[in-house]
Amino acid sequence: MDSVFRTVVNVKPYSFSIDYGTATMLLGSCFTENIGKTMVNRKLPALVNPFGVIYNPISVNLVLKRIIQGKPYGNDELTHYNNQWISLNHHTSFSKPNQAECLEEINLSLSNAHNFWQKTQRLIITFGTARVFYLAKTGKPVANCHKIPAKEFTRKLLSTEEIVDVWKSEFEEILREKPNLKVILTVSPVRHWKDGSEGNQLSKATLILAINRLIEIFPNNLVYFPTYEIVMDDLRDYRFYNDDMLHPSPLAVEYIWEKFKDSLIPQPAQQLMGEVEKIYQAVNHKPFSTKTKEFKQFIKNTLLKIEAIAQRNPNINFTHEVDLLNSYLCT
Repeated sequence: MDSVFRTVVNVKPYSFSIDYGTATMLLGSCFTENIGKTMVNRKLPALVNPFGVIYNPISVNLVLKRIIQGKPYGNDELTHYNNQWISLNHHTSFSKPNQAECLEEINLSLSNAHNFWQKTQRLIITFGTARVFYLAKTGKPVANCHKIPAKEFTRKLLSTEEIVDVWKSEFEEILREKPNLKVILTVSPVRHWKDGSEGNQLSKATLILAINRLIEIFPNNLVYFPTYEIVMDDLRDYRFYNDDMLHPSPLAVEYIWEKFKDSLIPQPAQQLMGEVEKIYQAVNHKPFSTKTKEFKQFIKNTLLKIEAIAQRNPNINFTHEVDLLNSYLCT
């Protein structure tokens, strides 16, 4: 009966999968963060946004190029603004008062991403907007404006053709080196309301059209995951949004994750994921006191469960969890 009152977006299983032996890199907007963090928490081999959240297709493309190239950033690529050293290609989380510290963190993340790329088998890219900011004095696109005055930038709505041209060239080059790479493209459901309803829809439509064309060009390697459609059509209720009425709520994110999981992660991996999730919940459990006998026994039992999983799955790294749990036993 429930389906009569809902437009359910069904996601059919894809011809490939993601499991504990599949290295997955995730780049782009908020969906990338949401799904990526869930994958990381469940110990799937995933690397999420090594440059921070990136919204537009041009900046995501430049980020991926730099990751593949692996060329370290130099001091001349940083900008000093508002007592902070920043990179216009990175999220504000990389900004630092000290230039050397900023550069070190950026290059450490870049190096890790470059190394991870060598083993990457799945690439998930989420586009958030078709609008790009360009630094006025150089004409170069920026990933983040860092609250620099708007007069320093120009802004442009990309055409479908511009997005397709940039990414067609990129995928041709990538697939020569990684012919078995599978790419999941998706559009963020977060609405960019500053552009108004019509402006937001125009931007999202441009992204969807570009993705559709790219999948036509690379049908054996590229697929679309309907994140945008799930939120817009399946979850058409404000209870599925945060207080700003723009971002999906935790419940909506969980629903999208379930759709993602059922279409891409095989049952054996899902079963293992369930065990790992229980460990994650146990590690994050906040007791009234860490000194009770009951809590100490709870910790010991959790360590035994970790040991059992690790023996069956030696590639899963529980070092952080084991160290944290052992620290409780020492208190």
